[in-house]
Amino acid sequence: MNLDLLGKRALITGSSAGLGEATARLLAAEGAAVVIHGRSKDRVEAVAASIREAGGTADTALGDLATDEGAADVARAATADGAVDILVNNAGFYRHVSWAEATPTEWNDTYNVNVVSGVRMIQHLVPAMRGRGWGRVVTIGGGLASQPMNTHPQYNATLAARHNLAVSLARDLKGTGVTSNVVSPGAILVDATRELVTQIGPARGWGRTWDEIQPNAVEALIPNDQERFGEPDEIAAAVAYLCSTYAQYVSGATIRVDGGLIRSAF
Repeated sequence: MNLDLLGKRALITGSSAGLGEATARLLAAEGAAVVIHGRSKDRVEAVAASIREAGGTADTALGDLATDEGAADVARAATADGAVDILVNNAGFYRHVSWAEATPTEWNDTYNVNVVSGVRMIQHLVPAMRGRGWGRVVTIGGGLASQPMNTHPQYNATLAARHNLAVSLARDLKGTGVTSNVVSPGAILVDATRELVTQIGPARGWGRTWDEIQPNAVEALIPNDQERFGEPDEIAAAVAYLCSTYAQYVSGATIRVDGGLIRSAF
């Protein structure tokens, strides 16, 4: 399917690895000129170079979105060679801490990175989309927004905020030709997920090798109809659809990509 992204320019925040990298690669393969963002020059340039070697168009933007100055730097770099038509707010982080360990400082830091950073990029880039009468904003959220775990509460809450702001933005963009939507992943098998599950698996009796641990981890943590972890490319595909011309009638929506997650009590 041709998603009609040729000639569109897309900034994917946090795209030097993980879901952001997978999304950037797919959008580039569909013809979009992508802007790879991160804080590590080497990692950002490596991803961009790989996309160019595959025949795509990729530029880079370095900066810390958790500061006003860093976000402004990223916006300037992203628009240096053309207006940004697509903003994928993917950048974020979490620390696996308990309620007792989640201090007010931890809450503030997580909220700034996971919520306010996205707001900064929206305010830098969306007004021009509105003026041109076309644009896409896709926010990466998560199932923990509506069904939080008892751990890392500061992260769960920021996902809820990301979902909420995306819908509010969609209402504000009524009639402009710009859409705002959420892609809500389940547990996706990025390096951090594999590392965490491998670390806690033996102590929970799931096994010692990855082949032993994975099915038990899925059953214990994320029971779903597909009986597996998701893959980054599956999230990228949902983002690509929302960025396409086929999704013009989709706004304020949340697309779950979680295998049909059956969430039980934790």
